Amino acid sequence: MNKNLQKLSGELTGKLHYDELWKRIYATDASVYREIPLAVAFPKNEDDLIKLIGFVGKHHTSLIPRTAGTSLAGQCTGNGIVVDVSKHFTDIIKIDAKNKRVIVQPGVIRDDLNRKLHKHGLFFGPNTSTSNRCMIGGMVGNNSSGTTSIKYGTTRDKLVSLKAILSDGSKVEFRDLNKSEFDKKLKLDNLEGEIYRLLFKQLEDKSIQEEILQNYPPASLHRRNTGYAIDELLSTSIFKETDIAFNIARLIAGSEGTLAFITEITLQLDDLPPQYTAMVAAHYSSIDACMQAVVPAMGHSLYTCEMMDKVILDCTKESLKYRDNRFFIEGDPQGILMLELRSDSEVELQNKVIDLLKTLQESDLGYAFPVLYDEQIDLALELRKAGLGLLANLKGDKKAVACIEDTAVALPVLADYISDFSKIMKTYDQQAVYYAHAGAGEIHLRPILNLKKSEDVKLFRSITRDVAELVKKYNGSLSGEHGDGRVRAEFIELMFGKKIYELLKEVKFVFDPKNIFNPGKIVEAPAMDESLRYTRDRTEPEIETIMDFSDADGVLRLAEKCNGSGDCRKSVEAGGTMCPSYRATKDEKDTTRARANALREFLTTSDKSNRFDHQELKEVLDLCISCKGCKSECPSNVDMAALKAEFQHQYHKSHKPSFRDKAFANITQQNERASKLPKLSRFVMTNNFTSGMAKKLLGVAKERELPVIAKQTLKHYYAKNKGKFELNNPIKTVFIFNDEFTNYLDVQVGKDAINLLTKLNYQIRIIDHPESGRSQISKGFLDKAKILANKNIEIFKDLISDESPLLGVEPSAILSFRDEYLRLADKKEAAQKLANNSFIIEEFLKQEIAKGNITSEQFSKKHATVKIHGHCHQKALSNVSRTFDILNLPTNYKVTIIPSGCCGMAGSFGYEKEYYEISMRIGENSLFPAIRKAGESVIISANGTSCRHQIKDGTGRIAHHPVSILRQALKKS
Repeated sequence: MNKNLQKLSGELTGKLHYDELWKRIYATDASVYREIPLAVAFPKNEDDLIKLIGFVGKHHTSLIPRTAGTSLAGQCTGNGIVVDVSKHFTDIIKIDAKNKRVIVQPGVIRDDLNRKLHKHGLFFGPNTSTSNRCMIGGMVGNNSSGTTSIKYGTTRDKLVSLKAILSDGSKVEFRDLNKSEFDKKLKLDNLEGEIYRLLFKQLEDKSIQEEILQNYPPASLHRRNTGYAIDELLSTSIFKETDIAFNIARLIAGSEGTLAFITEITLQLDDLPPQYTAMVAAHYSSIDACMQAVVPAMGHSLYTCEMMDKVILDCTKESLKYRDNRFFIEGDPQGILMLELRSDSEVELQNKVIDLLKTLQESDLGYAFPVLYDEQIDLALELRKAGLGLLANLKGDKKAVACIEDTAVALPVLADYISDFSKIMKTYDQQAVYYAHAGAGEIHLRPILNLKKSEDVKLFRSITRDVAELVKKYNGSLSGEHGDGRVRAEFIELMFGKKIYELLKEVKFVFDPKNIFNPGKIVEAPAMDESLRYTRDRTEPEIETIMDFSDADGVLRLAEKCNGSGDCRKSVEAGGTMCPSYRATKDEKDTTRARANALREFLTTSDKSNRFDHQELKEVLDLCISCKGCKSECPSNVDMAALKAEFQHQYHKSHKPSFRDKAFANITQQNERASKLPKLSRFVMTNNFTSGMAKKLLGVAKERELPVIAKQTLKHYYAKNKGKFELNNPIKTVFIFNDEFTNYLDVQVGKDAINLLTKLNYQIRIIDHPESGRSQISKGFLDKAKILANKNIEIFKDLISDESPLLGVEPSAILSFRDEYLRLADKKEAAQKLANNSFIIEEFLKQEIAKGNITSEQFSKKHATVKIHGHCHQKALSNVSRTFDILNLPTNYKVTIIPSGCCGMAGSFGYEKEYYEISMRIGENSLFPAIRKAGESVIISANGTSCRHQIKDGTGRIAHHPVSILRQALKKS
């Protein structure tokens, strides 16, 4: 088959990958399933798609359509060719503001589309929890709906027309048809005509109509995604007296890529929601009370009615990113309803809030009803959106499993349904996880199971079947929005009966007689407990590591925490940092998810004594720049920077490190030697000939300027001037960590920090200590980094406390104490105590401002404009707002934070010649354009040494450390 794939690859304009790495990273989606595909294709145009369709028809395999790969039911897994349209089918073809319509390709991200539509006063309403990376094609495939469905409906409701390619390679358009247009379709002598004739023949049959009416959920339940939506076609003017036109696009919605390959989508848009908004976060002491409150609450024209339970809320306590979003939570609720109201006037909005609060209080079901406004609502909704990923943080192998999380029933029976559901869960001794679109009758219910164990896989099946029977009892939908896929398709016949199920198979067959489009989904699905992500009852691999991964029960389980939710695929415009290399390449290979998938695959299945010794792992981790964005932005907190460092360390055991890696890892020793002859060193680094030789020797990009050794080290400056920094009555004593970058290269920043703190009446101390180990960590020399970490901990453990903290000006160095040291240290308690009292200097200054120890009166009244670029490690482990706050201290400073993501330098990464282009592309995503737009008088602030070099190389502008800016802003004595 590889010869055939090789030939196909040469015929495609786009890419085709069929090596082990690409196949394994595409073997899973966000579900519990795993199937190794034959290949992965990135088509560039429709001709590529037609060639792929022809190939799989000829070679008896299949196509699995994929956009963001966030499917929860296994829709994107299969043993055929995965066709990823997320890279090239991304055009917004036309915005028709007058008719409130837009034409897009399937790879357009939902939130990106709405950003483009905003200036027209329009938006696309369906809004999933994955909206910053999910794509319109996937939303059509699943008939997605999300938090806004009670007001704006589902994706199906917004479909005007679709262009697609059928299984014979022919192109079609599905749109509204009147009776005469429909009759013309029946006469077509091609596959399209066969499709219309089959649908007409079956749906005009009165017995079939009766079966549909009896077995499909009622039309009033707008979230119904079980099976194919033939009930939607039955409700059209072809079969009854109505104004609803016949449109096969409504059948394609929710068909999960099993009927045709979508190439173009026309959507009906809505006006932007009313400007003013409020949210009541109603607290309940039981799930039953929470459910009973839904019906009365829904009498208030809500825009969202969402629920979170205690399990979700407890998960957020440990999330670095989301724990601050818990500000509105009172007590220990079992469930919270998030009820959003909107209005075009503040007065009317307040009246609506008062009316809703009255209803909630009179129902006597809840105990607290805080009202949220503006950005508070965004924070609360982000907490709810994080639900899926946060659930993956349950330590160990037991996880909240997606199998029955998608059921929907009519609101009047919702409370009874939940009560019966709870009884089922009790029989299985299960604590269910509840979070959901309560106002739509859809509750995401997840049992907590260990699918590595046979007994829990049996529970997986039996719980799903029991709940399917319960949903049938309440005439609900087994799938409300996530689709049938692999996990629920087996039970469609149970839900609809044999006659309807046979009709669904006929629908599939007429569209796709060779079964080439995503087989095994919806109809003729394999058993729901086959092809699971984990082998049952396996012996867990024993993997020794130098870093301590006990917080995740080992290095493998840390990789396994990735559940595939795909937060690492969000676009630049969505904000945040991760994943910088993916944002530059748009290749799934360069996401945190792909790296976690690859680590899970090879660490589990490797037959080598060194399980890390795989070229595929080296390749997938190659462009990870250890920004740490995933440590805070990934809801599952998959710490890829730590995983990469450990991989490099283990890989070195089987493969000798390169000269360049060793040189960069030991750069401090070289800088120390160079500092003894600073003039000579500076000449070598700045002279074109000698610097060119140095770059060539080290494999550094010729476009880069090499860092230059300072004329005097900070250590020497402090020793020479120590007496000048002694104070009689200081506020407190602080220790400055004289990191290796500041000591040899950025000495002026260190001087500014010393002088600033001294002028502000803080006694500073600098003692002898080793380097931080940052460069060793970044290159995987963890044995040396461990020695340095232990030495620093030993030196500082009895000196550093609440009253005498350790401060650093270089975030990547000082934050090692709060991050990697905790994994490397031998003395854990000492390391933790030191971590608790180690701060970026901006953090410390912010604390002292809050205490009133530092005031704006100590600074100049001059006017200045400052734009801040924050270091990635600061964003992940601290907050750029600390820098913002201290730079706002001078009264007339106007300060803004550039939403810049990663700068792209990332230590030595951006210097290395093969990564230079990627490095600059990352910078061009947002940072460089923002700086170029800033006037020459604007002060650019960046606290990272790498960031400052990248800004200089990318824009020609000089960026200043925040302490240098504040030092200049001090009032003159």
